[in-house]
Amino acid sequence: QVQLVESGGGLVQPGGSLRLSCTASGGISSSDEMGWYRQAPGKQRELVASIAGGGPTNYADSVKGRFSISRDNAKNTMALQLDSLQPEDTSTYYCYAEHWFAGVPRHYWGQGTQVTVSS
Repeated sequence: QVQLVESGGGLVQPGGSLRLSCTASGGISSSDEMGWYRQAPGKQRELVASIAGGGPTNYADSVKGRFSISRDNAKNTMALQLDSLQPEDTSTYYCYAEHWFAGVPRHYWGQGTQVTVSS
């Protein structure tokens, strides 16, 4: 089965940085789209960033210029660099992958990693 494992969350002060990582297994390939969602209490789920199999990226307006998504196809990992963090970035961040099987797209998520930005 597809499995996604996130790491790298933590507590940082405003203006600080974190680097989240996601390791995929179970059939995810370099051609599959991957990305990050975040969900905080009282807020809507937000697609933070995505990266297509070929490398093109997209970002939510709220994080554009501060976050950067990348992937290492050889290691089947994906990372999200979070810079200039602000309290409103506090959320649980979920790695996702869109995997095609038998001609049908499926979404998979990791367990989430908590990012807390506070002084």
